[in-house]
Amino acid sequence: MTGSIEQGISQTRGSTHILHFLVRIPRPTDQVWPALSTPEGLAAWFTATDVLEPRLGGAVTLRDLGSGRVTAWDVDRVAEYSVGDGGRVRFHLERAGEDGTTLRFTHEFRGEEESEPRWRARFERLIRKLQP
Repeated sequence: MTGSIEQGISQTRGSTHILHFLVRIPRPTDQVWPALSTPEGLAAWFTATDVLEPRLGGAVTLRDLGSGRVTAWDVDRVAEYSVGDGGRVRFHLERAGEDGTTLRFTHEFRGEEESEPRWRARFERLIRKLQP
């Protein structure tokens, strides 16, 4: 199995933009989870993480997006960070076969600083980082 990024879906509701991606990663969820839930893991493919309290309600500061709270935390499955001015980043992992993971990703944000191509490049880095 090779990694892949399915077409991103972009929506706008008022002043909020919403991006959705489905990313297939050829690694088991327990090997993908640290890349989404630790400062070292996030820094390797996404952004420096100055603060991350790994629990529901914990503080988080993602350098590219801002500071906020952990608004969902289900170990090995869901990490959601609400940051900045109404922004939210959600990583939802699902097992895909014996050794694969499907990442369902959502990013809600205001403004124009984020984009589908930017997230696609990030996910390509994530897949490369996690490939055997």
